[in-house]
Amino acid sequence: MKIVARDIPPRSAWALEQAGVHPLLARLYAARGVQGKDELDDGLVRLLAPGTLRGTREAAVLLADAIRDDKRLCIVADYDCDGATACAVAVRGLRLLGAKQVSYLVPDRVIDGYGLTPPIAERVAASGADVLITVDNGIASVEGVAAAKARGLAVLVTDHHLPGPALPAADVMVNPNQPGCEFESKSIAGVGVMFYVLLALRSELRARGVFDVATQPKLDALLPLVALGTVADVVRLDANNRRLVAQGLRRIRAGSMPAGVAALFKAAGRNAAAATTFDFGFALGPRINAAGRLADMTLGIECLLTEDAARADELARLLDGINRERRDIEGGMREQALMLAETLFDDSQAPPAAISVFGADFHEGVVGIVASRLKDRFHRPAFVFAASAADGKSHELKGSGRSIPGFHLRDALDLVAKRHPGVLLRFGGHAMAAGCTVAEEHFETFERALAQVAVEWLDAAALTRRLDTDGPLAPEYLRVDLVDTLHREVWGQGFAPPTFSEEVEIISQRLVGEKHLALKLKHQGKPVDGIWFGRTEPLPPKVVIAFRLDADEWQGVRRVRFLVEGAEG
Repeated sequence: MKIVARDIPPRSAWALEQAGVHPLLARLYAARGVQGKDELDDGLVRLLAPGTLRGTREAAVLLADAIRDDKRLCIVADYDCDGATACAVAVRGLRLLGAKQVSYLVPDRVIDGYGLTPPIAERVAASGADVLITVDNGIASVEGVAAAKARGLAVLVTDHHLPGPALPAADVMVNPNQPGCEFESKSIAGVGVMFYVLLALRSELRARGVFDVATQPKLDALLPLVALGTVADVVRLDANNRRLVAQGLRRIRAGSMPAGVAALFKAAGRNAAAATTFDFGFALGPRINAAGRLADMTLGIECLLTEDAARADELARLLDGINRERRDIEGGMREQALMLAETLFDDSQAPPAAISVFGADFHEGVVGIVASRLKDRFHRPAFVFAASAADGKSHELKGSGRSIPGFHLRDALDLVAKRHPGVLLRFGGHAMAAGCTVAEEHFETFERALAQVAVEWLDAAALTRRLDTDGPLAPEYLRVDLVDTLHREVWGQGFAPPTFSEEVEIISQRLVGEKHLALKLKHQGKPVDGIWFGRTEPLPPKVVIAFRLDADEWQGVRRVRFLVEGAEG
């Protein structure tokens, strides 16, 4: 691993400090590209204008007409946390704005696959709906939209994924990544897109005299859901996304949130009054995602929709149980996948440039998580395959992949498909995550072909794990109140949480729970505790480490603790 300190533009850091930003935060923000304090203003008035997101005006007219005419609206969601929160935002928001008949349908990951397919369109039509609204999907659903239109449905696509070579013939499309859209936040999540559609709809209804500024519904009640979905989908936290997340966190900390969000905090053992982006990404998000992986995402959506606190608690506990089951399945699969991966090379060799594994007993709902674990362990693009449960006769394998910087996974699959026609039955995705289906007999061909592309595209530098940090930490910043200050800020994808690095002295080290390394360190001459989760190998007496700050409580006293992320060497 190579630990690299980020550049800190001195002028930006100085300007932020002069504007009253704490010196440590000024340094951290400057290293992440923030140049002035105005970029840190998370007020709602600073959000990008809905009118700049192509299609929002047309979507607002379509929905306002549907509400006026008492049309039946059906949301077609996705089975991840972004899709679930986007569905809940759509249902809650449309009802707030006067829609009387709003239902939803979420595809089954195994049976239906992803997105608006023709069979899903048929089911929506058969339900008696007049308007079909996709959330977090639809931009690639050319056939599904055509099927919906053939059945007489009006179709509104709201999505944030990259379009394919052809666009669907929807009545309206709202997607920042569609051709001709000048919306600055190309990384907005699916839930954020739907929130923007609702803002535009409220504006249209005001223009029609349905509401005025004083009587219009307050859509900010939806921001906790927008924040959760945005962080859980690991989209880049640009300035606009950070504002959406900050606004959602502010409401949650004040106790203003849907009953299901409060129940999920409780089930996860997290304190909503001190909510952080970490809670979204590692506590609430996985519990909602588990429903889509192992059960039915309807459970997650219902948890986010219910107004009944007792029902919310019941559903949150159910989701927590499913997530425990997911962790058990993932743990077994991870160990087996690691053993399979390690058979691809011996101790004297580096891992292959890309890793692909298949287990006959693997669960297809968890292959993406296990691929991510392999990618983290070996710092290689990784694919994990399971036998498709949709059709036991076809001997098809469904795979999910995760990548490393410098290797565009979807483009790599495209090249494999061109070089080996017929090997990939289906594929899609983006740079860092993708999925594909292959016939079992072609698995080894795929494995070799992907590794060959990786050999061609990745050099030694790309194959060396790099950890970007914020450099040394001054000892005066080892304070619990500063730890709390850092935790309250919005960190995430593209706006990395603060990680520091420097040489420390290891005073003592021991294993706890058989798989974590507990440390007593000397940091610039001062003793401090540390822990490295998932590490079992001992460290040398002096070592350069990368670490995040945490506060540990013992016998009622809170102390600073280092969460070790890596060591150089």
